[in-house]
Amino acid sequence: MSTAVATAAPPRTPLLQRLSQPRPLILLLLLMWLPLMAQVMAGNYLGPLRNIIMLPGIPAAVILYVLAFRAWRESWVATLGLTLVFFWILVALSAPFLPLLDPNKPIAPFTLPFTEKRDVFFWLGTDLKGRDMLARTLWGCQRVLVWGVTATAVAYVVGTLFGLLAGYLSGWWDEIISFVANVFLSFPVMVLFIVILNYLGPSGFNIVIAVTFASAPAIMRIVRGLTLDIKTRDYVFAAQTRGESPLYIMLVELLPNARGPIIVDACLRLGYTTVAITTLTFLGLGLQPPDPDWGLMIKEAAKTAMLFKFSYMLIIPALSVSSLILGFNLMADGLREMSLRD
Repeated sequence: MSTAVATAAPPRTPLLQRLSQPRPLILLLLLMWLPLMAQVMAGNYLGPLRNIIMLPGIPAAVILYVLAFRAWRESWVATLGLTLVFFWILVALSAPFLPLLDPNKPIAPFTLPFTEKRDVFFWLGTDLKGRDMLARTLWGCQRVLVWGVTATAVAYVVGTLFGLLAGYLSGWWDEIISFVANVFLSFPVMVLFIVILNYLGPSGFNIVIAVTFASAPAIMRIVRGLTLDIKTRDYVFAAQTRGESPLYIMLVELLPNARGPIIVDACLRLGYTTVAITTLTFLGLGLQPPDPDWGLMIKEAAKTAMLFKFSYMLIIPALSVSSLILGFNLMADGLREMSLRD
């Protein structure tokens, strides 16, 4: 007599857990970030596709927020910072689909907030040229986010690469790379920004170059120190015994084990870069008109806002950029707090 043996089906992995794996996370990041970059950097060449390509980024950003909130919920500081940052990311992605006025169209100059003029109600008023402050504030976060994150990411790629080379290979590699880094670190950061942008000219791409030259040396020093500590671990010796190449050991064995302090520093550096871009734009060396930008809004309102009646023109973009910087800083503090618990 034969008996049928019923085998229980393996339990299905929850969807959020599957999305938390590296490959889905990378795909979600690309779906969120690439459309935003295309909108800011090449929007004029996309024609009718300019707004359509933003659609996949909105659900991708929501999913990433849920995943990050779920992973960081033990720290209210990190989740508060995460909420502030993702609020502005979602605003940047959804701005083309919100019922906003043209941010560059003059309508009624010096209209106060919560005032109706020419059959249009202005929630945040208008600036000295008559452009809607609400539309300019919401659209303005796009350029600050894209150029700030892009510049920081490029600086981290360069700084991490040279930090791994200096820390792992040591010898004359370390001496040359450290000497060059010390030369750049000897310049005050803002002076280095101004010198580079005066030579190259003000633009978003040149800001990326300036931030890379100013930030990569400090990032290199951090990664170098982490590499010098990690390269003495047993798993690195095991990889060397297997005959793995130095490039494999640096990227697969060293870099993933140094990611904690690097991520915390990256969150802080994103705040510094946002401040730098806003300051450079205020000085006329950063992002250029006519597209709205928080730094430009602060620059244009600097004199008008001396009258208390029109101070909202300065306060609104200043609070916006401050909330974004606060979000990055709170994320860094929360992640540091969680790493100390582990």
